[in-house]
Amino acid sequence: MKSRLLWLLAIILLVLLMIPVSMHAQTGFHAYEKEVFIEDNDSLHYRILYPPNFDRTKKNPLILFLHGAGERGDNNESQLINGGDLFLKKQDEFPAVVIFPQAPKEDYWAKVEVNRDTLPFQFDFKNEEEPTKALHLVMALLTSVTAEDYIDTRKVYVGGLSMGGMGTFEIISRQPETFAAAFAICGGADPAIAQKYPEGFNIWIFHGEKDDVVIPEYSKTMAREINSHGGNAKLSLYPNDNHNSWDSAFAEPYLLKWLFSHERMD
Repeated sequence: MKSRLLWLLAIILLVLLMIPVSMHAQTGFHAYEKEVFIEDNDSLHYRILYPPNFDRTKKNPLILFLHGAGERGDNNESQLINGGDLFLKKQDEFPAVVIFPQAPKEDYWAKVEVNRDTLPFQFDFKNEEEPTKALHLVMALLTSVTAEDYIDTRKVYVGGLSMGGMGTFEIISRQPETFAAAFAICGGADPAIAQKYPEGFNIWIFHGEKDDVVIPEYSKTMAREINSHGGNAKLSLYPNDNHNSWDSAFAEPYLLKWLFSHERMD
């Protein structure tokens, strides 16, 4: 009887170990409320996290986070896999309204043509064209949420990884008066958009030196161009990281402290 019980416990342990880590992480994501933003006939799935003891009569910072290409879809869940835990665990120390929109599978945050036939990928940025439908809806959602009395419009931040890093660079250029600071992980953009950034704009850029998907030169160039046009770009390069440099970026102990230290001047 005892040996049978031990055998059963061993099987249960084995099954638990086989469950993907992402599933364990997602169990706490119920705190992010599921929402859908609708404009005309278009819709955008998003999750929203409110600070502890949320009070609609008090002003709160807002963080917009743009996920990578692998998290696109319509399940309104995958976008939380990378980054969702970070903001959830830090809510007591850095309370904020946090929004994770989800781009549809066929759409993209940045206006760019991507050639995936070889590594690294090739990117042809089209920043002079209208934004993608997904980014247009994100900007409309952001306008709607920042109009709420409980948002401190001096403390609106944006960040993202990979495709979301590209979207971060682009949305700042399209809404330059909206954000107090930003962070972009393993992304890239046409460096010409740096001319549209506000004077003294603070952005922390991260990239892995071994990235063979989005080469680190994109981030290096953006940091250089932003600074040359009067911005304040901080660049962190991880010598041993490939494309998943978001793990290192999220582990930076001062990331959120740095982000929240900035306010937009009215």
